[in-house]
Amino acid sequence: MRDYKGDRIRNVGVVAHGGAGKTSLVEAFLFDSGAVTRLGRVDDGTTTTDFEPEEMKRKVTISAALAPCEWKEHKLNFVDTPGYADFVSEVKGSLRAVDSVLMVVCAVSGVEVETEKVWQYAQDLNKPSLLFVNKMDRENADFFAVLEQIRASFGSRAVPVQIPIGSQETFRGIVDLLTMKAFFSANPAGTQVREDVVPEEVMEQALQARQQLIECAAEADDELLERYLEGEELSAEEIRKGLLLGIARAEIFPVLCGSAYKNVAVQPLLDAIVDYLPAAATAVAEGYHPVTREAVTRNSQDPFSAIVFKTTADPFVGRLTYIRVFSGALKPDSAVYNASKGKIERIGNVFTLRGKHQDAVGAIGAGDIGVVAKLQDTATGDTLCDKDNPVVFLPIEYPQPMFSMRLEAKNRNDEDKIGGALARLLDEDPTLSVKKATDPVQLVVSGIGELHIDIMVERLKRKFGVDVVLQSPKIPYRETIRNSVKIEGKHKKQSGGHGQYGHVWLQIEPLAPGTGFEFHDSIFGGAVPRQYIPAVEKGVKEALQGGVLAGYPIVDVKVTLTDGSYHTVDSSEMAFKIASSLALRKGVLQAKPVLLEPVYNLEVEIPETDMGDIIGDINSKRGRILGMENIGKGLGVVRAQVPLAEVFRYALDLRSLTQGRGSFAMKFSHYEELPQRIAEQVISSSKKDKVAEEG
Repeated sequence: MRDYKGDRIRNVGVVAHGGAGKTSLVEAFLFDSGAVTRLGRVDDGTTTTDFEPEEMKRKVTISAALAPCEWKEHKLNFVDTPGYADFVSEVKGSLRAVDSVLMVVCAVSGVEVETEKVWQYAQDLNKPSLLFVNKMDRENADFFAVLEQIRASFGSRAVPVQIPIGSQETFRGIVDLLTMKAFFSANPAGTQVREDVVPEEVMEQALQARQQLIECAAEADDELLERYLEGEELSAEEIRKGLLLGIARAEIFPVLCGSAYKNVAVQPLLDAIVDYLPAAATAVAEGYHPVTREAVTRNSQDPFSAIVFKTTADPFVGRLTYIRVFSGALKPDSAVYNASKGKIERIGNVFTLRGKHQDAVGAIGAGDIGVVAKLQDTATGDTLCDKDNPVVFLPIEYPQPMFSMRLEAKNRNDEDKIGGALARLLDEDPTLSVKKATDPVQLVVSGIGELHIDIMVERLKRKFGVDVVLQSPKIPYRETIRNSVKIEGKHKKQSGGHGQYGHVWLQIEPLAPGTGFEFHDSIFGGAVPRQYIPAVEKGVKEALQGGVLAGYPIVDVKVTLTDGSYHTVDSSEMAFKIASSLALRKGVLQAKPVLLEPVYNLEVEIPETDMGDIIGDINSKRGRILGMENIGKGLGVVRAQVPLAEVFRYALDLRSLTQGRGSFAMKFSHYEELPQRIAEQVISSSKKDKVAEEG
């Protein structure tokens, strides 16, 4: 592939709900442009961009993949993105690298949940967008019904620039409303296109749709609008001018149609991408100076700057860093400045990827997308730039992980490898997180959803040879007391030579929730010598960690050393430590011990229409509703407090209740007493686990 300047580069993110045909469409682009010689199929596992074993096995896109091709003296950098919510980090990162969006909508299913969500992502970034109604050859395909859905969901500025000729089994081509010409596939493979007159059967529809297009184009330009309102007829070039203005401002969204699987009307779509979508050279990136924090912008003529939008880790190839260059050029065997980390990075080879196929290049120029291998300190979201002209681009915003599981190695030999392997996967995916909890001891991995975590497990095994199992996380319960007691603890042992003697009286009292632990001594007259008091406190603290009901730490307790006795020969720190521990455990059992559970603040953002279902579900989870409010755009927020034990799988419940439209955030609030019935189950389960461990 030859070098292209930014004015002849189009960077396009291909987005959709899962199953709409994005990957098949990208494959058709590559085939029609001559970048590949065979049209791969998702069902056969032969597409260029779904090359990961997990993708071929599940027949879904999991990772964003590059797919550059050449069309009519232009370089088109397509980024094929996942269509499932679990892999939203790939979509979010890719949208920062591209200049425009091609949204694929199924002609049968229409606008679906992820269609709405990725549309909103694109609008938040003000990305010019085309919409492609795919699968026009399928049974029950209906372009005009889907067009109405699109306009209802995304506004009347979604306007067709093509209409189909035929539908379902009779679909055979499209009408270009700008030129009023028909285009048909001229051979079975779809690689040749035949231009013809508009068939009489669709002429009336075409004229009506063209009138909508003219009105939309005229409204984008005051001069055109004035002439149109005065009754003048606008030429095709004037209509194109209005369209280009509206598209560039993300105010007009052309709608096209075709069949990626049968490769019908794909080439007219490639033409539209070249004709309608903005050149990479026009992009302006916003950021700030890393020292002064003043706002900075970069355009293609400025010194080198680029953003890292994706990272992959491979035990054989090493780390691959995907970058979008906004200004200047990145050349092999050079040094660049990572302004996000304040580090110099040495650049080795630079190349472009088509799926997994690498092509070395002499440079990645302004506006282009490419890959660098084996950078040491650079991660997804970082900015690379010229050290003398530093800039940090605005960070990529990722959603917080919402689904957690406990991870354990299947084989003890793998335990030491888990940490390093997870660190490599965290490099790849900003929406994964790992927390090593100490109480109880467990390794908790969090992601967007169940499929996200399952794929992570598969990659751990395939890439790093680490076999793990997933289980529900352990709840960090606590124990406390409700009454006060005074208790004696004595440790006395004589077995030849020096014996052991420690004797204490402890006053044990409950404290306010969240206070923790307090230790005091009120010894007078040396009943317990000063040198042994730290040992008393240590014995108390160690006993508190083990609990008395189910082995969980005891909290919110005040312990006062009130009295005791000692032996001039046999007393020791160890003896007083043991006596104190015995007293504490015995005293807590007499002080009405109870189990506490962690309660979290839950904030759920959902469509207003789902509020009733969500409130009912939270109530069924022993939750307390704190409030609710409307936040606009048909959305509402419900705030509640819910026990952690009830919401480990809330990501799955919420997705089911809202068809994937809801999101939530959780934050620890406090501990409160566990209901007696549930407490008995927890204590029973804890005893069984202890017996199993000892057995």
